[in-house]
Amino acid sequence: MDFTDPSLRTPPVSLVDVASYLPGEPVGTEYFTQFSRSDRMAKNVMFRAPKGRHHRGRDETAVDMVERAAAGLVDRHGAETLSKIDVLLTHTQLPDNPVLGCGPEVARRLNMKPRWVFDVHNGGCAAFVHMMWLARMILQTTDARTALIAVTQNCAGPVFTQPDIRKLAQAPVPGDGCGVGLVVKDNSAPILDIECRTYPEFAGDMDFSTNGDRKYWEPGEGQGCVSFTESKVAKVFSRGNRLVPEVALEVCKRIGVKSRDIDTLVTNQPNRLFLRNWHDALELPAERHPDTFDQCGNLFAAGIPVTLDTENQAGRLRNGSVVLMSAFAHAGDFAGAAAVRWGAAR
Repeated sequence: MDFTDPSLRTPPVSLVDVASYLPGEPVGTEYFTQFSRSDRMAKNVMFRAPKGRHHRGRDETAVDMVERAAAGLVDRHGAETLSKIDVLLTHTQLPDNPVLGCGPEVARRLNMKPRWVFDVHNGGCAAFVHMMWLARMILQTTDARTALIAVTQNCAGPVFTQPDIRKLAQAPVPGDGCGVGLVVKDNSAPILDIECRTYPEFAGDMDFSTNGDRKYWEPGEGQGCVSFTESKVAKVFSRGNRLVPEVALEVCKRIGVKSRDIDTLVTNQPNRLFLRNWHDALELPAERHPDTFDQCGNLFAAGIPVTLDTENQAGRLRNGSVVLMSAFAHAGDFAGAAAVRWGAAR
């Protein structure tokens, strides 16, 4: 018998739908091979190129991408549902305006008047899980009933096609895309548990460099990009192999499910070897770990929602099944996992 005061119980919160957007036509790897130079880093498994990726247009903004991704939610739930959103959370890989987040402009474009608007940056490739955690906390502790979370990866086109950068081993790996999720205070597709962890000891291990002394905001020569060394790549690979299963297993333990019994595992999609190692570590066959890497490249934070939407629209996510999401960010300073009882619309 449950003697808990019903007024003190934590209300259930659901991820009721996801939608996504990929910009433009697919860009083949041959675009990069025409510029590539001999580079020993190109042989590293971290930088083995996907078959394709998408690049956003020069004048396509993060707000444009969110609006186009949210069109799927509008089609299935109506514009009125979005207009009544209480909480808006956004994450943008490359802010169009370095001073402002895109949240208020997203709200204006989607005809929303949310009471809570947060532009969240530190979740990196695990931002979708991080923002699910934030949305759930706000919905459970306030009178808010609905939240929209939007993650935009938009740096592949503008950054990795720069004349000096497109020659590098890492240039063909990223792609651009956007994913959104609709979170509601109800029990229709409940979020079963979420684990988010920050690892301060790894902070600062990912560098952004202009390949010179110039700060990125200063005028002068040099093209900005995340820089890698072989020793740092080895560290990131070791951490990623450990962190994603670590947080995933913690969620499995708390919801009382063996990892091998999870119906679908959805992770960020940095490269083929990570994907193989992660489902092996969780004792899952490859067919239960969807892979969008060859079609989209590394979508960073957008990898989870784009993959979820791809699988859902293809009818491969069964309602009532347990979907486990897990990802790590940057050089390993953040990781998160979440389990959901799937029930999204198609």
